[in-house]
Amino acid sequence: MTVYTILGAGGSIGNALAKELTEQGKKVRLVSRSGYSLPGTRSVCADLSFLSETIEAVKGSDIVFLCPGLAYNHKVWEKTWPRIMTNSIEACKRTNGRLIFFDNVYMYGQVNGKMTEKTPYYPCSKKGEVRAEIARILCNEMKTGGIRASIARAADLYGPFATRNSLPYLMVFKNLLQGKQAQWLVNPQTIHTFSYTTDCAKAMMLLAENESSFNQVWHLPSSNPGISGQTFIEMAAKELSLKSNFMVLKKWMIAFGGLFDTTIRESYEMLYQNEFDYEFDSSKFEKHFHFEPTSYSLGIAETINFLKSGIY
Repeated sequence: MTVYTILGAGGSIGNALAKELTEQGKKVRLVSRSGYSLPGTRSVCADLSFLSETIEAVKGSDIVFLCPGLAYNHKVWEKTWPRIMTNSIEACKRTNGRLIFFDNVYMYGQVNGKMTEKTPYYPCSKKGEVRAEIARILCNEMKTGGIRASIARAADLYGPFATRNSLPYLMVFKNLLQGKQAQWLVNPQTIHTFSYTTDCAKAMMLLAENESSFNQVWHLPSSNPGISGQTFIEMAAKELSLKSNFMVLKKWMIAFGGLFDTTIRESYEMLYQNEFDYEFDSSKFEKHFHFEPTSYSLGIAETINFLKSGIY
C-alpha cells in the first residue's frame, strides 16, 4: 500500500492533504516537531533541520509532501529553509521517495501580468530571495535526475484549515464572525488571485498519482479571473447576512504597527502583492488534469461553514 508522508504536518495545506488522503483510505504519516496527530494517521516527531531525523521520518514513504510552516521571519527562513530543502532531497534520494514541494510565489516578485510556471524569478523581498534559492536547489536536482520531484505552487490561501497565516481569515472571516469590521491591506480595488485549500490538496494528490507530472513546476488550480478585496469582503459579508463595511490598512499604518510586532514588520516587504494586481495563472494544471477550480462564491461559503463548525 502506498505510504504518503506529510513533512510539516499541522498547517493549512498539511491538514487539508491529510483530510483528503484519509477520506480515501490512504496510509498517511504526519511528521512534525510537536508530534501533531489526526485520527487515521501515524504521527512521527522530527526536526527537518537535521538530516538524520528527516531520513528516519521518510523511511518507507512512496510520496513525500514537503509543506512545513516556519516562523514568518526572514532571518529564520535564511537559516532554516535551505537546510530543510537539502535534507528533504537527500532523505528522498536515500529512501527512493518522490518529493512534492508545496511552494508560494514570493520568488517571482512584482509581476506585470499573470504569473505562470515560466515567470522568471525576480524577488523584491528578503523572503522572496529565500524562496527563489530553495526552488533553484530543487529544480537543479530535478534537471540532473537526482530525484523525482515536483513543485506545486499556490497563490495566497483561503479555505478550510487556512487560519494561522491566512490574510483572508485574519482580516475578513475572523473579524466578521466576531462581529467586528473586516479589514484589507493597502488597496481593496486591486485584483488578487487566491488558492482554495481543498483544491490545492486534491491537486497535489493528482500530482502524486500521475507519473508524467514529476520533474515539473505546477501552478495549483485557482479560480480566474481574480477578485478584488472589496468584492471578497462583500461576498463573505453577504454569506453571513452582514453589511460589508471594512477598513483599509494603509502602508504607513503597517509600518507603524511593525514597530511593535515582528510579524507585522515582516509583512511590510510583501505589501506589493496588495498594492498592485496579483494574477496567478493555473491553466497548465487545469488543462492537463481537466480540473475546474472552486469558484470564490462557493469557496467563501464553504470556508464560513468550516469555521462555524469549530473543528479547526
